[in-house]
Amino acid sequence: MSKLQKALFLSDKGYKDLKKAICACTLTNLTMLLPFCVTVMIFSEILTPVANGGNVQWNHIWLLWGVGIISALLVFLAAKNDYRKTYIASYQESNATRLRIADHLRKLPMSFFNTKDLSELTTNMMSDCSSMESLLSSTIPPLIANGITVTLTCILLAFFDWRLALCVFCTVPLAFLIIWLSRKHQIKLFEKQVKAKLNASDQVQEYLEGMKIIKSCGLSGVHFKSLDNALLAMKKIAVKVEMAVGVFMSSASMILQAGIGITIFVGALLLTSGEIELLPLLMFLLMVTRIYGPILSILANLSSLLNLNVVTNRMRTLLTTPAMEGKEKEVSNCDIELSHVTFAYNQENVIKDISCKIPQGSVTALVGPSGSGKSTISKLIARFWDIQKGKITIGGKDIKAMEPESLMSYMSFVFQDVTLFNDTVMNNIRIGNPNATDEQVITAAQAAYCDEFVREMPEGYQTLLGENGSTLSGGERQRISIARALLKNAPIILLDEATASLDPENEVLVQKAIAKLIEGKTVIMIAHRLRTVVDADQIFVLENGKLVESGTHNELMKKQGLYQKLYHIQQESLGWVV
Repeated sequence: MSKLQKALFLSDKGYKDLKKAICACTLTNLTMLLPFCVTVMIFSEILTPVANGGNVQWNHIWLLWGVGIISALLVFLAAKNDYRKTYIASYQESNATRLRIADHLRKLPMSFFNTKDLSELTTNMMSDCSSMESLLSSTIPPLIANGITVTLTCILLAFFDWRLALCVFCTVPLAFLIIWLSRKHQIKLFEKQVKAKLNASDQVQEYLEGMKIIKSCGLSGVHFKSLDNALLAMKKIAVKVEMAVGVFMSSASMILQAGIGITIFVGALLLTSGEIELLPLLMFLLMVTRIYGPILSILANLSSLLNLNVVTNRMRTLLTTPAMEGKEKEVSNCDIELSHVTFAYNQENVIKDISCKIPQGSVTALVGPSGSGKSTISKLIARFWDIQKGKITIGGKDIKAMEPESLMSYMSFVFQDVTLFNDTVMNNIRIGNPNATDEQVITAAQAAYCDEFVREMPEGYQTLLGENGSTLSGGERQRISIARALLKNAPIILLDEATASLDPENEVLVQKAIAKLIEGKTVIMIAHRLRTVVDADQIFVLENGKLVESGTHNELMKKQGLYQKLYHIQQESLGWVV
């Protein structure tokens, strides 16, 4: 992999397309010299006879006019090829990069997402990819192509008159030196701007998510100081960046274009002293107005390149984050065993040396006070995180040795907080099994008691649910989640407080749906309502990340420990009235 490919973080195809784009831009620049050459030749055909007292050869003029039309056509074809090789190729690479990021995110452990804000990841996928897209289309290929064109033009002009060629390019090193000396200052400003944008994105997201609180407390935007300050900071740094880039660019441009005056002055001296003829001087004067366009473009793009490192470093950090790996794809049975498992969030142990067995086909309940580690245990079994110590096995195989997607194929989840997508009911259920037919989806919906309310929707199963199922009640969203799990038909079911926040009517329907879901499956259920787990095959009682009790409901009640205490508290609370 070349240094340029590494610096731009391109795929192999993207790097090949970049080289093609550079060649296409160089070809465009060279073809754009053809009209200039034709113009010089026309001037020569007109001025030479005038200077020598001869007649203008109009047939030559008309011939050159035809050549000019052909050259214009060549410029058009080159520009069309240029667009296809630069913009279209960069759009494809940007799209591929976004998909690469999305696919990589899917393979990362949940611990990664605990350290990243949603707005930052969104910026990686959208803003950073857009910046790369712009660099690959309108910055890097033209910059390199302009550099090649300017170098070739400089060599060509030196053949005609090295003194005037030196005048044309004498200001170029000074202009580039200004940009080079300012690079550290500009990079610091770009880094501050990125941080300000991320902070502003975080505050905007928090503001929108907290809209209910803002309205209920009668707050206005003025009172939301953190958002106000974040947006103000982003505006200030944007002004500073534009000011700095503008000052350095304007200074470099002024020095560069001083070469026009120098060329005219030196050319006039050489013409009056008879050391150069009018036609070569005219050619240089035409060239000097043409040559500074590409150089100015290079200078303008250098500022964008200074921001390149900031963008690519963020993408590199994301895409080089180690993904969960594994080679094993199948297990012989669904017996689950935790052996001396210890797990920590941010260096603090939340699961402490837990060992237990969950036989295939059994219903196991995890209970205990809030924060005792119930949900964490279920997520560790699903390998949402990798444990620090101990081992978790399914069918005797360490889950760390299993391919993450294969492991997920053995499990279905029903969480308290259901995630639905802004898509049709049909497609939201079909997530459980993308290859399922419409009939299979409807059968799963019927089993989950969804069919009745779905058919009452305006377009039935083709009704759009809105963002995260905003058009549905909590019970309806929960039943669609269960239909999704039924369609997947995985042998291991993880239930996390599936009925905790439902009204009695919905709770009955959801419990009926769950009863169908768990038939013949290995079930791990988390519950605060202990009356819902009295029939479980075994109950594990957790406290402060430790397994303190285990057994059936009757066995635990006889032990008169934490479980009995929690159970009696809940039974007493049933009689409370307001």
